[in-house]
Amino acid sequence: MITPPGLPLPINFVIVPNDTLVNVEAPHAPCGACLTHVRNLGVQLSGQIVLEDLSFDLRCGEITALVGPNGAGKTTLLRALLGEVPISGSCQFHGGPGHPTRRRLVIGYVPQRLGFDRAAPLTVADLFALTAGRQPAFLGLSDTVRAAADTSLAEVDAAHLLNRRLGDLSGGELQRVLLALSLSPSPDLLLLDEPQQGLDAAGLARFYELVARLRGRFDMAVVLVSHDLAAVARVADRVFFLDRRLLAAGPPAEVLKKIGAH
Repeated sequence: MITPPGLPLPINFVIVPNDTLVNVEAPHAPCGACLTHVRNLGVQLSGQIVLEDLSFDLRCGEITALVGPNGAGKTTLLRALLGEVPISGSCQFHGGPGHPTRRRLVIGYVPQRLGFDRAAPLTVADLFALTAGRQPAFLGLSDTVRAAADTSLAEVDAAHLLNRRLGDLSGGELQRVLLALSLSPSPDLLLLDEPQQGLDAAGLARFYELVARLRGRFDMAVVLVSHDLAAVARVADRVFFLDRRLLAAGPPAEVLKKIGAH
């Protein structure tokens, strides 16, 4: 896990050797066969059952919206996929035909919020330097990290933000920077924990459009946590309705119908 000093949440979670940290692979068309295979997953925290008997697959090129009431275990499920909490059951990654030779799962993660002092002189470039961890941030970006930062920011239409102070960014700009960080290295699985935080309706629509474009370009599965099923239904291929157990799963219209029947 890569956690910048002084920041409360990880920006990304990478299960690959350190020497591949800043390599950004060229996007390729989704094969539809790469999948994260979860079976009978359960989580207990402080003796309480938080998640129970979850089984599902996450396929490359698909956006899965994870919805449910407060306390349903949505963020805990992301933490379980990240390996941050002990689980029962299994979680395995299977690469499909034409997939890069890397065999271990690479996860990109965008947290709900990033806690930092908005008055601090920390720039977007500094944040990339911190997450790369190759040298102290005050020494600036190495050529390798700068190239990776430029590439990732360009993918989210944010190359012009590299030298901007974090405290000067709008909510939408900050979300794009965090999304760019999650793309280095190219993930198999992208986890977005309520990205609507701090965004107005127009900004959220643009963010969802960006994620929909990236999921195919990077051949990745996307899990998007939200409280607003109607909003995510416009971009999601599938919806999981979670309340400790997986109560409904399928196309958005089908899940909406099931939920409405209860």
